[in-house]
Amino acid sequence: MRGRAAVTAAGLLALTACSTGPSLENRGEVTASPGDSHHLTIGSAGFTESDLLAQLYAQLLNQAGYKTSLLTVANRELYEPALESGQIDVVPEYAATLADWLNAKTHGADATPVGSPDLDTTMKALRELAAPRGLTVLPPGRAVDQNAFAVTAAYARQYHLKTLSDLGASKLKVRLAAGDECVQRPYCEPGLKKVYGIDITGIDPKGVGTTQAKRAVQDGRDQMVLTTTTDATLDQFGLVLLADDKHLQNADYVVPVVNRSRAGSARVAKALGRLNDVLTTADLADMNRQVDSWRRLPADVARTYLKDKGLLK
Repeated sequence: MRGRAAVTAAGLLALTACSTGPSLENRGEVTASPGDSHHLTIGSAGFTESDLLAQLYAQLLNQAGYKTSLLTVANRELYEPALESGQIDVVPEYAATLADWLNAKTHGADATPVGSPDLDTTMKALRELAAPRGLTVLPPGRAVDQNAFAVTAAYARQYHLKTLSDLGASKLKVRLAAGDECVQRPYCEPGLKKVYGIDITGIDPKGVGTTQAKRAVQDGRDQMVLTTTTDATLDQFGLVLLADDKHLQNADYVVPVVNRSRAGSARVAKALGRLNDVLTTADLADMNRQVDSWRRLPADVARTYLKDKGLLK
């Protein structure tokens, strides 16, 4: 990758301790003009999908004339302040998750969540929280990485299940493989019971979309697993997603978030916006599969995808 040397994670930790964007006195107003630095650092959260999105962003920005470097910081508590301070200039994020995270950071851990299943409502709240911190949230595309629930294809066929509403109407007893926090999270056990009427008999704490969790459903020890809409390995376990037809899950659409003073220009927005016209949830799942199952490098997968879509020369 062309461009300046990447900041080390250790150096980032030291720097973020003393530099976290606009001062408290200036919160509530945007103090910096939109910037257009020629050298941009693209942040990744260190999991496959984030690495892929960071590569897509970097390659599009390279073609637009920017020099880029990539920096992986797996902890949002570190990379978000680094984004505010300009140590990271661009990062791929998820609308509802970041909105709730910034809301808790601004108003306290007990603040009422602002992320919702409605994309427009979520984006409005996210932008209001991001702007005082010197951040600009660019428009989302079509790709969304939401929590999702899967059952075996055989189970779905046997009971004629296509949606979570179908499962609730079936009155089947369901043991759910998920993270242990599922017991309390409104999108998980409480929401499945309240919104869909699903008879959850217990939570098998095997994690979100882990191999162990999916095998438990495949083997019939559990009936359903909590995973995500871009899970690339479901077919390997004979699993299929049930549609969230009543929109229980929040609008976690992929959104680029930039430091306004360094990467807030229309040129950056235009370069990254080209991805919005083509990138879908299915595309993300397919690229995840190529990295996780086929062992291809994220940079190579991203380059092939952008060329196939006519976005790279």
